[in-house]
Amino acid sequence: MAAKGREREKEPLDSVHQNAILCETILKERRSQKLHTDFSINPFMKPHVLTEKAMPRHPYEDAEEDPTFLKMIHGARLEPTKKYTHPQTESQEIGWISTPLIVQDRSDRRLHFARQNSEITKYMDAAWRLKEQTQNLG
Repeated sequence: MAAKGREREKEPLDSVHQNAILCETILKERRSQKLHTDFSINPFMKPHVLTEKAMPRHPYEDAEEDPTFLKMIHGARLEPTKKYTHPQTESQEIGWISTPLIVQDRSDRRLHFARQNSEITKYMDAAWRLKEQTQNLG
């Protein structure tokens, strides 16, 4: 009930106050706005292919190709290692350098362990092949 005593009606704003509020609002909006004058197609979005009409009056005419647009589209389709010199994210750091550190030499027994078959592995290999053949036939 004490709140009722403290309440007082707000006086209506006159035109000077309204104009000051409007000017302040416009200044705040202009600070955050940026005027864009250079427009281009986003190379990361797939373009929509539009087909010709079924029975056109004028046959298809070759349009001039824009080399900068084609270069931008082809550049967007490259993998990141060809686009950038260094990884752009933490995830790209894993596997960025995909070339092997040493040359693989299959004759070097220290680094290459060839598959070796014993009698048991030969027997189980033949059993698995026989099982697969019977399942495929039946």
